[in-house]
Amino acid sequence: LKVIDRKKHIFKLQQGEYIAPEKIENVYEHSKYVMQIFVYGESLKTCLIAIVVPEQKMLEKAAADHLGMQNPSLKELCSNEALKKLILEDLIDIGKKGGLQSFEQVKDIYVSQEQFTIENDMLTPTLKGKRPNIKKHFAAQIDAMYSKLK
Repeated sequence: LKVIDRKKHIFKLQQGEYIAPEKIENVYEHSKYVMQIFVYGESLKTCLIAIVVPEQKMLEKAAADHLGMQNPSLKELCSNEALKKLILEDLIDIGKKGGLQSFEQVKDIYVSQEQFTIENDMLTPTLKGKRPNIKKHFAAQIDAMYSKLK
C-alpha cells in the first residue's frame, strides 16, 4: 500500500487512467522555469494541462539568450509563445526523466504572472494549493487550453 495523493485530488481521465496531480506537480517543480504549478484534468478530457507560475529570473535569462529580449516585463515574458513552448518542452523532458507515463504529461500550459498566495486564497496556511480555488480563478484559461487542444 502506497499513499500517492489525497483521495479528493485523484481523478480519472476519459480513457480510464487515474491521475494523482500532486505527484505530477512534484516532478514538474524540478524545472528551473517553474516556481509554482497546478496540474489539471477532467474525466471528459483525454489529457492534462497546467497553470505555471514561472521563475522570473530564469525566464528573463532564457528570453535574453534565446530571443534577445532585454529587460522584458513579467507580463511580456508570460505572454510570449516561444517562452511558453520552451517551458512546456522542459516540463515534458523533466517528466520523462521523472518517470511520468505519457498520459501523466501535460499537453498545454498557461504561464501566469500571478503567484498562488495565501492572500489571494490559492494557498492554505501550510502552503498547499487550494485546487478548487485555483481551478475557479483560472477557469477561462483552462477552457481556452482545452478548446485549443480539440
